[in-house]
Amino acid sequence: MKNSCIAALLLLSANCFSQSSFGRIMDRIHFGVKAGANYSDFTNANFNTEGLVGFHAGAIVGFKISDSFSVEEEVLYSQQGATLKGGLLDGEDIKLSYVTVPIVVKYKTSFGLYLEAGPQVGILVDEDFKALGINSDTDFAEKIDGGIVGGFGYQFENGLGIGARYYISFTDVTKARNAGVNTDFQNNMAQASIFYIF
Repeated sequence: MKNSCIAALLLLSANCFSQSSFGRIMDRIHFGVKAGANYSDFTNANFNTEGLVGFHAGAIVGFKISDSFSVEEEVLYSQQGATLKGGLLDGEDIKLSYVTVPIVVKYKTSFGLYLEAGPQVGILVDEDFKALGINSDTDFAEKIDGGIVGGFGYQFENGLGIGARYYISFTDVTKARNAGVNTDFQNNMAQASIFYIF
């Protein structure tokens, strides 16, 4: 009987401890939503382009490490690309749509200002370059895009926030290899966002 009581007490203590630990972990996790505008272009191309305006929207999940530091992962639908300048294709848009997954370390001050940086991976979900007969049935762009992001912003006490971010890709945009044309060019993008943390 005595052993049974001890075993029951141990099980109860372990259960309370595990629930307490789980509760502390869940208190550090937060979720949110985010949306905003993109201004994207290509770098290292030997043809002229100008920036293309698009948008991004998606979800946020984060883990609070301390009062100042957290890690956040986002899953965003993001419209990117560029507009060609000069020649027969002047004014034609190269539109690339990605599902992007940035994972950033965020440093937040006590008054709401924050800085962030980290890697980002993008998965191509659609492409549109009608001037060359390229659409979602024709492969122009690489399926995976990867690089780094960095930014800053401000979060109010009610969870609402604004932010700005810049993305630099380390991977080539296109799988096309044409003589006389440098196709080893990369995405770069500026973003302005509004978000809400629940």
